[in-house]
Amino acid sequence: MDRIRIAIVGYGKIAQDQHVPSIAANHRFELVATVSRSSGAPGGIPCFGSVEDLLASGPKVDAVAICTPPSVRYEIARVCLEAGLHSLLEKPPGVTLGECEELVRIAGERRVSLFTTWHAQYNPAVEAAAERLKGERIDTMRIVWREDVRKWHPGQQWIWAPGGFGVFDPGINALSIASRIFPGALIVRGAELLFPSNRETPIAARLAMVSPAATGAIEAEFDWRHSGGEAWDIEVRTAAGETLTLSEGGSRLAVNGEQVAAPGHGEYPGIYAHFAELVDGGTSHVDLAPLRISADAFLLGKRVQVEPFED
Repeated sequence: MDRIRIAIVGYGKIAQDQHVPSIAANHRFELVATVSRSSGAPGGIPCFGSVEDLLASGPKVDAVAICTPPSVRYEIARVCLEAGLHSLLEKPPGVTLGECEELVRIAGERRVSLFTTWHAQYNPAVEAAAERLKGERIDTMRIVWREDVRKWHPGQQWIWAPGGFGVFDPGINALSIASRIFPGALIVRGAELLFPSNRETPIAARLAMVSPAATGAIEAEFDWRHSGGEAWDIEVRTAAGETLTLSEGGSRLAVNGEQVAAPGHGEYPGIYAHFAELVDGGTSHVDLAPLRISADAFLLGKRVQVEPFED
């Protein structure tokens, strides 16, 4: 089977740390180019200033992995899909549901694969938790996602601009896990969003949700002001009395306090294995649930102003 010639669009930290090694480790893919304003690329790989430049004068490309900030992702993905390129989108796939729905339409019209990736869903522990909760009645679920924005996004001003998501940039990872493992739809009923007085996106948030598959509270807390070690935890209690805990960002699963082994590819290797399957089959995988939950929180959320934030 022919290798899939792929270009990375947006050559930042996530592209360098995760996409490049995962592409190199998968025999189905060949990295043939990057697109970056900073001219970044692995050794020997050509870099282009725009997707249009790549299409006009670059090597033959079958697919792209779009790793730019979300605010510019729609236009880039639209150009790539209309050019007939299979497209993998980093999370979140766009800044609005309308953007994503239009990309779905274009992919179907052009008969190319569109893959909205949520990397945390590809943790083997998350897959194991989803399988264990399938068909279960849920009592409660609590999500706690706390980290230090200065550590994880130093100097990155785009996260504070409209469309930058603020604390929902990491929080949407938690929502992607929750929507993957939960045996029913998650519906936002209320939210409180904490905005620094000098910023346009929230630094912390609290969500209250319900589900037809749950009898009790479903709560989420996101906070970017946390110092010390990260807290990336989800606890689910079933009506049958079992407690499942996903910790360390979904990489570890415990059932009633006992660790459960969950072998598998790992996040980004799993993403690229699935992308190859989609390209080979001419199909798409589009999951908008985490973005919908985030959007609903902004629609319903009470805005609370807090002290200014300075990097």
